[in-house]
Amino acid sequence: MKKIITILFIAIFFGCQEKAEKITDSNDYNKYLITTNIPSKEAIEKDYEFWQEKFNNDSTHLMEMNRLSGIHAALFGSTGDISQLKISEKLIKKSHDIAARNKDTYLRSLAHNYISQHRFKEAQVLLDSAYAYPDNKKQTEMMLFDVAMELGEYERADTLLGRIKSPKDFNYLIRLAKWSDHNGNLEAAIKYLEQARQVAEERNDQALKLWIYSNIGDFYGHAGRLSDSYNSYLKTLKLEPDNHYAKKQIAWLVYSSEKNAKEANRILDSIMVNHKAPDYHLLKAEIATYEGNFSEAEKQNELFIKTAENPDYGAMYNTYLINLYAETDPEKALKLAAMEINNRATPETYQLLAYAQLKAGHKEAALKTIEEYVAGKTEEPKALFHSALVYKANGMEEKVATLKEELLGATYELGPVKAKEIKNL
Repeated sequence: MKKIITILFIAIFFGCQEKAEKITDSNDYNKYLITTNIPSKEAIEKDYEFWQEKFNNDSTHLMEMNRLSGIHAALFGSTGDISQLKISEKLIKKSHDIAARNKDTYLRSLAHNYISQHRFKEAQVLLDSAYAYPDNKKQTEMMLFDVAMELGEYERADTLLGRIKSPKDFNYLIRLAKWSDHNGNLEAAIKYLEQARQVAEERNDQALKLWIYSNIGDFYGHAGRLSDSYNSYLKTLKLEPDNHYAKKQIAWLVYSSEKNAKEANRILDSIMVNHKAPDYHLLKAEIATYEGNFSEAEKQNELFIKTAENPDYGAMYNTYLINLYAETDPEKALKLAAMEINNRATPETYQLLAYAQLKAGHKEAALKTIEEYVAGKTEEPKALFHSALVYKANGMEEKVATLKEELLGATYELGPVKAKEIKNL
């Protein structure tokens, strides 16, 4: 996250906050909101039928299992159905068990699956095992970097980043961008992502372009470059018309920047026809809260909890659940926060613990958590916001004022509901 606040921005925020700049145009994306005849999903399902038939004839063939595990993972990406990811996991495990060679490949595949499930420690164990094999060490090192960042093992991540250094390599550049962002240098992160985008476009690699267009769109949003962010999401949709992530991010832009709740809900409703991820309910709850429709907000939050507590999701939605339970059941939030810290002890998870401690009435414990594990270690807006709340509860108004000034530059990321709370800090 950046430190971007300026006098001009503050003046604009306080003087013209009701005059939101119009960035989006529904004519740009309406064609991507069609909920029938989804080409990519149909292609995946056709591929699935072909390989499933072969697998039914001989369930010991590695090629069939490998293809099916990839197809089930793709179906998870396309539909949000967590059971598809679990089926993929089982197929990868079976492939690893019967394979006579290339064991490291299956270990990396299973680790990738575990990363998607937020099972980071288990993924790290698999990758450390894969690293013992002589081949493909760079691929393993890249994934070990990703896991180290998720686990808060930043010294190891730095070492691994040095090992994979290759200034013109796409995979190195996107990780260098992640490292720069972690260190609070958003400008450098965007520079490296733009270099990675150039590599992807020069190679005309659709998979790389899809990844970079959606991800750099997020970073442009963090930097307040909302037109660039929007156009990058449109590029994503041009390549993959049913890309649910890009559509969700456009819905956020329409809501958070333009304050058009009705249009944001229309976009979300179209996504939710074919993609069933729980967190759409959270966004709809946030929009309902902004509109003052608190019964609808409560309904959407309950739908999220009901869906996210499916055991198959494991810890995937713990951070969201902690935020919700901190308001309604702080003791439950505390237990979940402790579990999440055991899963990955990062400044971002510790700030959730502090928030739960604060809501449970343990303001001194919350302050200790912030001072020891969060302050000066992250620039993420949610962490700064929760830190400000903790400081306020402990009467530390000077620190609150400093964070408030910085948070005013992050209201797009936090949304209109939090923006009002920031003003009241």
